[in-house]
Amino acid sequence: MRLRTSILSLLAAAATGTSAAGVTGSAEGFAKGVTGGGSATPVYPSTTAELVSYLGDSSARVIILTKTFDFTGTEGTTTATGCAPWGTGSSCQLAINQNNWCTNYAPDAPSASVSYDNAGVLGITVKSNKSLVGEGSSGVIKGKGLRIVSGATNIIIQNIAITDLNPKYVWGGDAITIDNSDLVWIDHVTTARIGRQHLVLGSNASNRVSVTNNYFNGVTSYSASCNTYHYWGIYLTGSNDMVTLKGNYIYHMAGRSPKVGGNTLLHAVNNYWYDFNGHAFEIDSGGYVLAEGNVFQNVPTVLEGSVGGQLFTSPDASTNAVCSTYLGHTCQVNGFGSSGTFSQADTGFLVNFSGKNIASASAYTSAQSSVPSNAGQGKL
Repeated sequence: MRLRTSILSLLAAAATGTSAAGVTGSAEGFAKGVTGGGSATPVYPSTTAELVSYLGDSSARVIILTKTFDFTGTEGTTTATGCAPWGTGSSCQLAINQNNWCTNYAPDAPSASVSYDNAGVLGITVKSNKSLVGEGSSGVIKGKGLRIVSGATNIIIQNIAITDLNPKYVWGGDAITIDNSDLVWIDHVTTARIGRQHLVLGSNASNRVSVTNNYFNGVTSYSASCNTYHYWGIYLTGSNDMVTLKGNYIYHMAGRSPKVGGNTLLHAVNNYWYDFNGHAFEIDSGGYVLAEGNVFQNVPTVLEGSVGGQLFTSPDASTNAVCSTYLGHTCQVNGFGSSGTFSQADTGFLVNFSGKNIASASAYTSAQSSVPSNAGQGKL
């Protein structure tokens, strides 16, 4: 009788979907060990207000998204005077004059009327010990991003889409903001039609972050390049950040994908950059980048300008052997197709990987065959 009762309980749980609720797999790389909401009983928000409340409270939460949460119009709109730094054509992005940006950085640009949705400008606050997980391909946050800030730690965002944040306007919103945080895992997330950054790590320390298996989709009707290629991709300039970027599909961008600086140690491994109209990497002072096993296909400029920090591009098997001392494996060469050059072998910073949780690396041919079909929402 006891066995029969247990079986019936399991069947009932499966019928309600709770048996499959929660996070799939575990984080690899610097954020290894993150648990998010742990074993908390899953909650299923039904309104935008409920979603905001669950993400922003002080309880450990496993939050399951089963539908689209559309924030468009929930906070009103603003019409103001901005500017047109990149042209007045119908496919050119305009800029909101946030913090007098137009005045300070584009004083010669013609003024332009901007009308934007207020919800997109600032993301939903995510507090500590949260897992936010989409069910199948149904979990979507439209018109508003996520902000993991102000000391938030131990957070997992998995299998959701974040879309349509004022794509016509720079400063219209960032999909995911991380700043003053620790132990954050972003996995199998799709971002599309974003006003500014798809992912931005702010100037304060974000510490240990793993960004894995995501689809950063840069196709847009409005861009700084006026040609459907989004410019503002991934911005990593924190004061003490260790970022694992693995298995991501970074598509149809024009630049800053990523921009690395501040004091950021980046392990870029087995990602796929495809179809760019501009540059992928931009490395400023304080940016320390190890790139291995990646694919660059139709990326005319893999690296913009000179390296302000340090860069190890895993150029050949002999040089790559040095990685074994610091990462525990021989680094994998990168693959290129109709793309620019990417070859530098600074080794002085590799000691910074010692003793850290390091993601494994496969040959670039593995990323070439698997990343486009496995990255993003609905691909768990």
